[in-house]
Amino acid sequence: MKYVMEILPSLFSGAGMTLQIFFETLIFSLPLGILVSFGLSSRFAPLKWLLNFYVWLMRGTPLLLQLIFVFYGLPIVGLTFPRYMAALVAFVLNYTAYFAEIFRGGNQAIDRGQFEAAKVLQLTYGQTLRKIVIPQVIKIVRQLQE
Repeated sequence: MKYVMEILPSLFSGAGMTLQIFFETLIFSLPLGILVSFGLSSRFAPLKWLLNFYVWLMRGTPLLLQLIFVFYGLPIVGLTFPRYMAALVAFVLNYTAYFAEIFRGGNQAIDRGQFEAAKVLQLTYGQTLRKIVIPQVIKIVRQLQE
């Protein structure tokens, strides 16, 4: 029991750090995932190719390998991060790719008639995304989660 009481503060500190990195990862990777998902649906071929390669790379390699690369590999080219920031960058890059695929699927589920209706209403592309597409994507993705 004495040993448990000795390590309990360290365990609580680690749990707090885990929760902090979890919430920060969500805060950064969700909006980035939405942006990447729209980039994956883009008509601009170089952007689409680059983002497809990014998603393929992030989803195809283990997170631990990505953590090691960010912490030990990037300093070789001059990008050095403190431990916490390296972990956060690796987690955000990894989960952005996963969220991008989720949101891309939701985006593809939206009927093209929605875009035609937005044109009839004379909405700009940005207004169409903000007022019509993104709310429906969020609803579709939430329904898939349940």
